[in-house]
Amino acid sequence: MLSPTKRPDLPHSFTAALMRGIKGQCPRCGDAKLFRAFLKPIAHCPACHHDWTHQQADDFPPYVSIFLTGHLLAPLIIYLSMSNVLPMWQTLAICLTLASIMMISFLQPAKGGTIALQWWNVMHGFEPSGKAELEGLTAPTPDSPWHRP
Repeated sequence: MLSPTKRPDLPHSFTAALMRGIKGQCPRCGDAKLFRAFLKPIAHCPACHHDWTHQQADDFPPYVSIFLTGHLLAPLIIYLSMSNVLPMWQTLAICLTLASIMMISFLQPAKGGTIALQWWNVMHGFEPSGKAELEGLTAPTPDSPWHRP
């Protein structure tokens, strides 16, 4: 693997790494896209050359998406079902359409955040973790451009 030409701008906290992931950026450097397709993460970051193949987001992003959609739509569903402003079929059509749109729009940010969470906390083979890199607990490898003999 190639070495990056400049030292990556590491996130200063877990929240910063999480926000990069939610925005679809590389959680480590923030300079490149994290996804090559809608839900397919890149194998290696083109900017910092970090290996993202260790991620195992699996079913957690859909759970997050369902949780957020349900909690945000609940007040609207309760209001529309309690007031007899619209017929039931229109209420159902509105709620199902909104739920579908919200579910799809939350999926990619949830997956990016999950990948950032796994990297920061050294889960599923991410070595070194974001926390260890930030605290300087990992020494650069001898072939690294930042290795000081």
